[in-house]
Amino acid sequence: MIFMASTGNSAAKAKYEQKVPAFYYCPTHTDCQLLREQWIRARYERSEFIHVERQEPYSAGYREGFLWKRGRDNGQFLSRKFILSEREGALKYFNKHDAREPKALMKIQTINATFQPTKIGNPHGLQITYLKDNSTRNIFVYHEDGKEMVDWFNAIRAARFHYLQVAFPGAHDVDLVSKLTRNYIKEGYMEKTGPKHTEGFKKRWFTLDDRRLMYFKDPLDAYARGEVFIGSKESGYTVLPGLPSSTQGYHWQFGITIVTPDRKFLFACETEDEQKEWIAVFQGVVNRPMLPQEYAVEAHFKHKP
Repeated sequence: MIFMASTGNSAAKAKYEQKVPAFYYCPTHTDCQLLREQWIRARYERSEFIHVERQEPYSAGYREGFLWKRGRDNGQFLSRKFILSEREGALKYFNKHDAREPKALMKIQTINATFQPTKIGNPHGLQITYLKDNSTRNIFVYHEDGKEMVDWFNAIRAARFHYLQVAFPGAHDVDLVSKLTRNYIKEGYMEKTGPKHTEGFKKRWFTLDDRRLMYFKDPLDAYARGEVFIGSKESGYTVLPGLPSSTQGYHWQFGITIVTPDRKFLFACETEDEQKEWIAVFQGVVNRPMLPQEYAVEAHFKHKP
């Protein structure tokens, strides 16, 4: 029976996954239900990986349509026209249906997309981020049609893939695929204090995106209140449990100190488990040697006012 099941699976795989594009996101059991469900439908219902022409919605290099986008100031979701153009190297959206100029132009080079159904409060919720003046800008969107949303996600991945193929001509596809989109390492609430460590601790929502630790007043804010760059131990970054003994003004008991070459950042977690999880992920970042391009990002953070 086990042999039959395994050969049956490999035969089905050979048939239904003949032509999966390198950039197409193949979900795992940890991904959201939407991605897993649409992956099954793409394979068996729509036979997208047998009939290449059915991949047009995400492989054509151009896509336009309407998505519900969360308003930056009022939090309402409104229908907005989006255009993704590989030729222009950008994803744009327009505030009015007849507008000539886009409200925002997001360069493919810095764009990221990650499904966030719980945070956005919609099973098809997608968080798109891009860099604007080297600060991260968040956009939250969804579409009622699950296929439509996953097609947008894979179209963004395709555009990133083709951009990276041009930017790194000698690189193997498999190395580029890991850079197309990324999920956040960890998100959640912590308390933080300011640079002087005297102004009391405030509760903030934190997102660790690669080496950028961003903090927000609200999880769905468009811009972070601040960003902390976390370098490697070779560059003088360390993570310590607890807070310096002189620290005051915190409500949560489980402290974390991140030491950088310039200053100490102090955080407090509500539970010991949260503290351990955050320390583990920070340690993972600090233990990872920095890439050449990350030194330029670090330099930018040091020169921020």
